[in-house]
Amino acid sequence: MTEKDASSEKIISDAMADPSPAKSMGDPGITPLSPSHTQQNDTDQVPSGPSFVVVVAIDFGTTSSGYAYAFAKEPECIHTMRRWEGGDPGVSNQKTPTTILLTPDRKFHSFGYAARDFYHDLDPSESKHWLYLEKFKMKLHTTANLSINTDLHAANGKRVKALDIFAYALAFFKEQALKELSDQTGGEFDNSDVRWVITVPAIWKMPAKQFMREAAYKSGLVSRENPEQLIIALEPEAASIYCRKLRLHQMVDLGTQTTQNGFSPSDNVGSGMSQASPAKEHVRRNRQSRTFLVENVIGELWSELEEGDRYVVVDCGGGTVDLTVHQIRLPEGHLKELYKASGGPYGSIGIDYEFEKLLCKIFGQDFIDQFKIKRPAAWVDLMIAFESRKRAAAPDRTNPLNINLPFSFIDYYKKFRGHSVEHALRKSNVDFVKWSSQGMLRMNPDAMNSLFKPTIDHIIQHLTELFEKPEVSDIKFLFLVGGFAESPLLQQAVQNMLQGRSRIIIPHDVGLTILKGAVLFGLDPSVIKVRRSPLTYGVGVLNRFVEGKHPPEKLLVKDGTRWCTDVFDTFIAADQSVALGEMVKRSYTPAKPSQQVIVIHVYCSEKENASFISEPGVRKCGTLRLDVSGTESTAARREIQTLMQFGDTEIRAMAVDVSTGRTVKASIDFLSH
Repeated sequence: MTEKDASSEKIISDAMADPSPAKSMGDPGITPLSPSHTQQNDTDQVPSGPSFVVVVAIDFGTTSSGYAYAFAKEPECIHTMRRWEGGDPGVSNQKTPTTILLTPDRKFHSFGYAARDFYHDLDPSESKHWLYLEKFKMKLHTTANLSINTDLHAANGKRVKALDIFAYALAFFKEQALKELSDQTGGEFDNSDVRWVITVPAIWKMPAKQFMREAAYKSGLVSRENPEQLIIALEPEAASIYCRKLRLHQMVDLGTQTTQNGFSPSDNVGSGMSQASPAKEHVRRNRQSRTFLVENVIGELWSELEEGDRYVVVDCGGGTVDLTVHQIRLPEGHLKELYKASGGPYGSIGIDYEFEKLLCKIFGQDFIDQFKIKRPAAWVDLMIAFESRKRAAAPDRTNPLNINLPFSFIDYYKKFRGHSVEHALRKSNVDFVKWSSQGMLRMNPDAMNSLFKPTIDHIIQHLTELFEKPEVSDIKFLFLVGGFAESPLLQQAVQNMLQGRSRIIIPHDVGLTILKGAVLFGLDPSVIKVRRSPLTYGVGVLNRFVEGKHPPEKLLVKDGTRWCTDVFDTFIAADQSVALGEMVKRSYTPAKPSQQVIVIHVYCSEKENASFISEPGVRKCGTLRLDVSGTESTAARREIQTLMQFGDTEIRAMAVDVSTGRTVKASIDFLSH
């Protein structure tokens, strides 16, 4: 069909110029002028951004965060940051807790261990005026209509703008990293020489990814004028990029009972890490220098990967669990996604919530709610004490776990209820938690394991469903990564579920896997060549009404022509493969020659095919803005050709005025305003 026929077949109108009468969804009726899916594969000509001297990756986690970097000229040397001051006993402190403290007048004070320790040392009368936040990243996943104005609650119950908090945190990492780079290079290091990478869960929707980018602009990490200086990396993808380069001395294979790295897999992975053995000495010496060598030599694991091999990465973090299925293309080791990313909010903080529920059961919800607001610092202390015991939970543990109750908990409970904590424990019918005379809660191992159960059950259910998908057969390896992957309870559950179908590999420094992979991704973002779209995206258009095909209630007659309204014009379908750099092309025309801006609503759905934007499950998720001012031309019909790119970690749009060949400013916005 020629362009001319196309234009006589379809019309376009826009809300700003000529509202079409049949707006069941209050949406401009938009029709594409060009034939549907013209996709071009520009895989080879992905524009390479400006050159940069160093890549700095920030792993902004729910429970802990960190950064790492590598210089472009030494890509195999990944530097992870120095040990953070004030770490907890028994917890590796190469990452710092994702906690932030603002002064009573809402200025940034500190981040990480420093924030936690300072807050903890404040007098209770003072601390209630300070704003302390932790585990706030999950808000971006759980908020349905995320916007620039979304709020967070500090420990004292006061509200703060989420964007400010995320921007403060990124500014903190920017300052830390630039300071370290200046120390390394012996001169003032210029931010424009850095390519920044921020990691986010793969299951995050576009608004959350865009929110992170907005926070980066606000923090001064990068400027709006130079967006390509920041790359958003997906956590399990980063882990995958790193895992395919692992060598045997850098991992534990749960399947084989052979000793690797001087300890047998049946030992607790966490404890095994600390017992140095001769085999580990070279790794350990290297670790003191905080530089990790990612060997480009073909490692032993690599040599087992053959063309077309498939593996699953299970990224178990603090907030979310992300599952990604990749296939390897040799010899370059490019990756292809075989099934859209899946997962859910099943991170290790689920165990903290279970513990909180247990405390509510014993001491009463009313007391716990009050205690958190009135003694926020003591509540933080209690959760830190729980955290270290949580890490000691193991399937074969027989001795009880003791959790210190802060003195102010015991004291405040007596004031609140008029009887002792001990009395509450005796009175509650929770028989597996006892009071020990040293002022501790004594939990038997079964009690602790039951706190893990709901979260681990979710993960196992998800894995089971994933392995039933036809695309997910013949999986050679399952990489277990993220901080929660260190849990022996989770490791055992995954082993029991797989029954030997795939080899389970756990990298050492499992909590840093994503960070190191994110650096590698920043050095070469084109390593992942094919992704799967998580959702179906499209716009609402008017099409010629076809009797028998279109429902009568969608009929609109305009100037004697019969149109069908609300037709869903699909740009890309859920779980469709998209190559890097592949474009979806559409043409739009302004309704009036004088029109300055075309605004087009973008819809999405979890279903693979949608016929109308009014169907259940289809929702408005963003807007595409074409700024056509300054491109007026004498042509009778202005045609704006829009190109959308879906193969990357973020969706991008660009546009061109066909008659003049001039670029039109195009932007796609997913944050609700």
